[in-house]
Amino acid sequence: MKLPSLLRVRLSQGAPTMADLGAARPEGFRGLPVLGAGPCPPGCTACVDACPSGAITAAPLALDLGRCAFCAECSEACPEGAIDFTSEPRMGATRREDLVLRAGSAAPTVIASPPLVRLFGRSLRMRQVSAGGCNACELELNAATNVNFDVQRYGVEWVASPRHADALVLTGPLTRTMRDAVRIAWDAMPEPRFLVAVGACAISGGLHDGPAADRAFLEEVGPALFVPGCPPHPLTFVNAILDFVGARR
Repeated sequence: MKLPSLLRVRLSQGAPTMADLGAARPEGFRGLPVLGAGPCPPGCTACVDACPSGAITAAPLALDLGRCAFCAECSEACPEGAIDFTSEPRMGATRREDLVLRAGSAAPTVIASPPLVRLFGRSLRMRQVSAGGCNACELELNAATNVNFDVQRYGVEWVASPRHADALVLTGPLTRTMRDAVRIAWDAMPEPRFLVAVGACAISGGLHDGPAADRAFLEEVGPALFVPGCPPHPLTFVNAILDFVGARR
């Protein structure tokens, strides 16, 4: 393709980078669920029975984003329409309990850590480890650095070695075969450091929580940041990271 043709194509595409990641709402995205305030019919467990990951409990109705596969089977099964999925991608949380939604409860929020803001607010390096995942979360994390989201403009980058990393970003349910690899990566990271659990599998085991998983590392270290989704949208991850270290500017 000749140079004039390339220029015409580039001009026709416009500016692909999202100017305000915090305000972006991806079209057609199944994001933050909202639970209705009305009581469920007595004895109704339609949504609980339909959920493949055990994310829903009834009486009273509650939905655990840390287990949710965002399949919307619950929404389709509920005769009262008590569960609705919005296009809101911002669902990160710094406390595990904040991922449990109830009727009328506030959306989960990321509470910035002042020490980490001072240290990493202008430069954060992350090392990602897939601990038995299906590669869906990894693909979405990779997209965080593409031209659309461009998280690198905030000083946030992936690194190849844990020795250069400030944060360990963990995906997958943490299988026994990856137990030592995750521990080696964590031990190689210099202090201060923090752990990010990305996706339902990393947060709770999700659809793959079973005898092949060994989650002792997560119980011992404890994630500083939870990013729900199956897989999470790049906006969910990027906004959670930016809010946590105060990199938005």
